Amino acid sequence: MAFKLIEPAQQRWRAVNAPHLVALVRVGATFRDGHLFERPADAVAA
Repeated sequence: MAFKLIEPAQQRWRAVNAPHLVALVRVGATFRDGHLFERPADAVAA
């Protein structure tokens, strides 16, 4: 049953085209419009 559910989902998957950015996403980096968004220094301290 799981195979039948995964098979159609596979057709909609996208390949990761920036594997070097995956580590940033995992630690909580924010991207806006495809660019890394850096918070101001005072926002990080709060």
